[in-house]
Amino acid sequence: MELLVVLLYILFVIAAIVLIVVVLLQEGKGGGFGEALGVHGRETFGVGAKGINTFTGVTAAIFLSSALLIHVLNRSMSTSSVVPDAAPAESGSVFDTQTPADGGTPPAGGAPTENK
Repeated sequence: MELLVVLLYILFVIAAIVLIVVVLLQEGKGGGFGEALGVHGRETFGVGAKGINTFTGVTAAIFLSSALLIHVLNRSMSTSSVVPDAAPAESGSVFDTQTPADGGTPPAGGAPTENK
């Protein structure tokens, strides 16, 4: 299971890098990074290039699905929580507030003292 998570992390990082490069290569309204490649960049990643748009969609789907799978697998492998389980308060706890038998207020320490 841990090997699968490691492979998904590798796929996630590769998909992120490829997605960044592919988005930068696409030609927008004012040109794009594809213009830096010259004529070959315009021919390959031109406005009418259906292939680059499909490739971007597939890469984005791989990126999102790997992120979701990583989350699900990490959550299923985890047995502990950051937040500890709330246990019910025990009697005699510091948080118990009992009034003294004489009806007065309890001392600051929390434990009532006997009057002699």
